[in-house]
This record gives sequence, C-alpha cells and structure tokens, in this order.
Amino acid sequence: MDDRMKAYGVHLFTATGAVFAMLALLEAVQGDWAMMFLWLVVAFIVDGIDGPLARRYHVKHNAPTINGELLDLIIDYLTYVFIPAFALFQSGLLPGWTGWIAIIVITFTSVLYFADTRMKTTDNSFQGFPACWNMAAVVIFATQPGFWIILGIVAFLAAAMFTPLKFIHPVRTMRWRNLSLPIAFVWTGLAAWAAWESFSQPAAVTWALIVTSLYLVSVGILQQILPERR
Repeated sequence: MDDRMKAYGVHLFTATGAVFAMLALLEAVQGDWAMMFLWLVVAFIVDGIDGPLARRYHVKHNAPTINGELLDLIIDYLTYVFIPAFALFQSGLLPGWTGWIAIIVITFTSVLYFADTRMKTTDNSFQGFPACWNMAAVVIFATQPGFWIILGIVAFLAAAMFTPLKFIHPVRTMRWRNLSLPIAFVWTGLAAWAAWESFSQPAAVTWALIVTSLYLVSVGILQQILPERR
C-alpha cells in the first residue's frame, strides 16, 4: 500500500468517530448512559490515535482533498460537547432549569471555542479549557455530585475556555509527556471501567478517576507557573 492510500486510510479511520458518536447518541436516547460512555470512550481512543497516524503518513500532503483538521473538529464537537451535554440534561442530574442552563452554556461556549484561531499554543497545548465535556461528564456520572456542584463545574470550565490558562494535549505536549501520557491511558481505562460497571464502580476507581482528572486539568497550568529549564 502506497503512502497516498495509507493517508486516505487515516481519514477513513478518523471518520469512524462519527459512527461511534451516532451509536453513543442512540444509547443516550434510550437512557443507557453506561453504553453511551463506552462508545464515547471508543471515540476518544480513535481521537487519540488518528493524530499521530496523520502526522506519520503526512495526510496534508498525501491526502489533501480531505481536510483532516475539519473532519476531526466536526467529530470532536459531537463526541466531546454535544452528546455529553445531552446526557447531563436528559439524565436528571440537572433537574429543571439547571439542565437548560447547562446545555445552553456548554453548546454555545464550546462552538465558539472550536472556532477560535488561538486555540493551540506553541507547545501544542490548548489555550483555555479544550471543551472536553465528555471527560467532565464521565467524572460527574461516576461521582454523582449535587446539581449545584455540577453547575459550578460547568460554569468554571466554560469560563476557563476563554482564559490564557494552558491545558495539555497528553500526546502532543512534549513537556512531562512521559508522565502525562500514561496518566491519560490510566484515565481512559478508569472511565471505561466506571461505565462498564454502570457507574457503580469501586470507591478506589472513583478516587483514581478524580485524581487523574485533576492532574490532566491542572498540569498545564502548573507548567505555566514553573517555567521550563533551558
């Protein structure tokens, strides 16, 4: 198989994320939150793999008729934003007006963030919270906090999207990647475990999910506080 075929194969692999998004949405409509999140975890894994493959096979050069970045953004909005927002609204975790506030804030601010040309930093991190509502939602489902706490989390993360705070990309941010990437793998496994157990996971899994989430959210800010040694 030549490089051109491999590059287009990467695009096809990325596009499977849209299928997994639809499967997740179908489960969400049925109220099967565990299966919904399992499909979102699969989409999350695809999203983590397709970037390195795209760079390896130089898709911009070898498969230029498909815009891989646009394809990725479309799928990410579905899997990272739209479906998790629907789940928070439909699950009953945010009753009444609180659910409406959450879905409006999440979808409105996230679509603006996705279109922001300042999204990426020079070290391949993100400027502002990168609208990873799928990650926030799975932790919320696993921990089941009160609706005021959930609203506080939504408000904080939505505001954080439009700040100069840095949030790492576990694969592409080189600084501390030897630690960040394994933690991201662990987080993914914990999220899948919690969903597989229909969010009745052991307490150790819950706490490990919280700790790894806090690391992934805060490590970029910590890197800003601690300048890299030259």
